[in-house]
Amino acid sequence: MDGDRQNRRKAAGMIKKTGLTESEGEKSPSQLIDERIEELSDWRGETLARARMLIKEADPAVIEEWKWRGVPVWSHAGIICTGETYKSVVKLTFAKGASLEDPARLFNSSLEGNTRRAIDLREGERIDEEALKALVQAAVALNTSVQAAGHTRKKPKRA
Repeated sequence: MDGDRQNRRKAAGMIKKTGLTESEGEKSPSQLIDERIEELSDWRGETLARARMLIKEADPAVIEEWKWRGVPVWSHAGIICTGETYKSVVKLTFAKGASLEDPARLFNSSLEGNTRRAIDLREGERIDEEALKALVQAAVALNTSVQAAGHTRKKPKRA
């Protein structure tokens, strides 16, 4: 899309801004995630960087976003997961985790809810890389199936 057309669409509110863009003199979500990883400069940064790499390997079409004043988010037809960092854990929260099969039992947090599930990664713990990739791919499949179903469903006519 050419710049003029994109600017007209932005002005008309047709393009949803999900992150900051470098061309506007601000940092992209990917750059902000890079900075967060660098800022942490400890096991949490390494763990977040590793999780990010695995998410991108599992879904090369993933979109990185920066939401809620500083939370890395990975999306594809909806949120896949977030990557929050705390003092003692890196938390990967899957938006629709309760609907995903987890045969490797990676989910170890937020188990009581009806929607989300999370993986708390602590210092020294290794990520089961194949199981994490499988969860990401399952989340993408769920998001795209829900999106496809939403586009094919017709609203009933009112009398």
